[in-house]
Amino acid sequence: MIRTSLLYPHKEGARFDFDYYFNKHLPFVKKSLGDAMKHLSVDKGIAGAGPDAPPPFLVSAFMTFESVEAFQNAFGPHATAIFADIPNFTDVQPVATISEIVYE
Repeated sequence: MIRTSLLYPHKEGARFDFDYYFNKHLPFVKKSLGDAMKHLSVDKGIAGAGPDAPPPFLVSAFMTFESVEAFQNAFGPHATAIFADIPNFTDVQPVATISEIVYE
């Protein structure tokens, strides 16, 4: 199993429309990726490690797939539309990574 992570870094003055993200973007992504996406979880950053520190990430989204190929086959046909929707909810450029799940 693999996990794709999209991390939206905290930036002072950044715009992030949580309502749009949770009610429009995520359902769009779920519908687009279909059954290939085995699990989706999203964390909303609330604090950093130190006192009064902002969270390092505004949002962290995690999607689980059987393999890199399964992710690529599901995401590829919809990548342009999914990325085109990002400016509708944020001006933050997400950091993406794909990892192998080795322990849960």
